[in-house]
Formats: sequence, C-alpha cells, structure tokens
Amino acid sequence: MTRPTARGASRTSADRLARLLNLVPYLLARPGIEIAEAAGDLGVTERQLREDLELLWVCGLPGYGPGDLIDMAFDGDRVTITYDAGIDRPLRLTPDEALALVVALRMLAETPGVANREAVERALAKIENAAGDLVGAPVEVRLPGETRRVRELRDAVERRRALRITYYTAARDESTERTIDPLRMLMVDGRAYVEAWCRRAEAVRLFRADRIDAVTELDEPAVVPPQARPHDLRDGVFRPTPDLPLITVRIGRGERWITEYYPCERVEDGDGDQWLVSLRVTDLGWARRFVLGLGPEVTVVAPAELADQVRAQAAAALEAYATPLGGAAESADPAVESVTQ
Repeated sequence: MTRPTARGASRTSADRLARLLNLVPYLLARPGIEIAEAAGDLGVTERQLREDLELLWVCGLPGYGPGDLIDMAFDGDRVTITYDAGIDRPLRLTPDEALALVVALRMLAETPGVANREAVERALAKIENAAGDLVGAPVEVRLPGETRRVRELRDAVERRRALRITYYTAARDESTERTIDPLRMLMVDGRAYVEAWCRRAEAVRLFRADRIDAVTELDEPAVVPPQARPHDLRDGVFRPTPDLPLITVRIGRGERWITEYYPCERVEDGDGDQWLVSLRVTDLGWARRFVLGLGPEVTVVAPAELADQVRAQAAAALEAYATPLGGAAESADPAVESVTQ
C-alpha cells in the first residue's frame, strides 16, 4: 500500500479550501448553472465539483443549525445557491483580527524571497489605514530562524555583492570554501537559504544559512551567468531524481515520522506494525548517518552496500566503548544486527 506524503496532502487541502471560497460567489453570480459548465470554468471534474457541493452543505455560521448552513437547490444537473450564510457580505475585522493580519503581513514583507513584496506592502498599508490607532501597538515582528547571519546575507543579496563563504555540506560531512554570486534569499520550511551561482560547482546551488560558518563580502559585484536559472521549490528543497541512490528500510511505529518529513518513493505495510519505506538519497554517506541516527526500530533492507557501511560503523562505535574486560565488545553483535540485515 502506497501512502501520500504529508506535503502532498496539505497541498491538496489548501487547493480545495481556495476552491470552496471561490465556489459560493461564483454560483451566486450564476443561478441555475449546469454542473458540467461550472466544473469546466473552475478547472475540476464533475465528480470533484459534486464532492465540493456536498461539503458546502455542512459549512456556514457558528451554531451550525438549520438556517446557519449554506443551502442549495438542485434542478436536474443545475445548481442554485439559496442561502449563502453571509459569505457575500463585506468582511468586518475585529481589532484582534486586524492586528493579527498586520503582524502576518509585516512578517511576510520581511520574508526572504517574497516575489511580489510591493503587493504585500500595498495590502499592509490598506489594513493599517483601516485599523487606525491599532497599528501603533508595540509589536515586534521577528521571523523564525532570523539571525545575524541571515540579515548579513540578505543585505549582501540586496547590494548584489559576491561572497566568499565557508560552507558545511551535511551530505559529505565536510566544510569547503566557495565564492558565490547570490541570486536571492529564500525561506523554505522555516529555514533560510541563499540561492547563488557557485563558481566552484559552476552551477546554481542552495546554501542553508545556518550551515554557513563564515562569510566575507567581496569588493566586487555579483556576476550571475545568463544560463543560471533559479530552482523550482514548490515541492521543497530536495527533489529526488531517478539517478539518485534508492534505499529501502524497515521501520517500526516510532519511526513513521520519516514518511512525513522526507519525500518517499514507496511506503508499504510489512510484518505487524512495521513499514517498508523506499526513498532516494543524495549519497550513501548521508544515508549511513541518517540510519544510524534513527535508533533500533530501523533495519536496512537495501542496498547491501549501505547495510555493510552501517554495520561497520556501528561495530566501530561499539568497539570504542569496549572495556579491558571486553564486556562491550561481547554485546556488539545484537546492537549491530538491529540496524542491518
């Protein structure tokens, strides 16, 4: 049995919410419209539209009794909204709601990588104007992960300066010196990144701000080659491709969180509460450290090379704790075998 990832599920829910918010005013403006025509206009199948209409039956005002819920009338394959539960009325914000929006928009305006900051600032100005004295509330907006390093990188990106950085690459467990020409700052899953042309790799790379150990702004402008293209990050930073190594692990109930945190290619039921999980990795060195950090409920199924690496490193770790009496060494095998097979 293959399960969708949490990222895919949340994206589907968000798409449906946006569709439902648009659906009521659309139908109010077109009483008696055919379901097939509405589905075509909205870019969904008739089945999906009918499922959305069924969901609208239980949407409405607090109280959620008769007279509170959205109501519709069907005439064959035609639908008409007969009660909209006030969704067509202008929005009236309470002071707390207005303040929450002001804070959220201020944070969005400061988020690295926002494509249309002017639109955000225009919306913020309108709400601040409507909120009046409320905008003077002593509220400090600080982004998650906002650090001196992030501010330093953002300033360099805005000045379009080349940078020399010392960067830690977790996949290879090594630090390297690089000269980069920044393109933009990004915030993905709560982490700040600088996307830049890396002169060493001669390609566009993403560098996590918290893995940049040192940064020096050079006395030269950033020069990005015309062939450089920003990454498409709609599905996250890591985008597995068929050429990357595929690993398969058997996990217990306590480690199922990895199927929500990492993009998995296949998730299948195993014996009892166990799952068989297959995912692509950047390299087997990263996979070895990943497996060793998960605990005893994880067993490497494939590839054999990874199982051998995990077994060897686990044995070496246990040997380091061996006492002159050999007690730790004698108990090594069960622990090693718990993470490899």
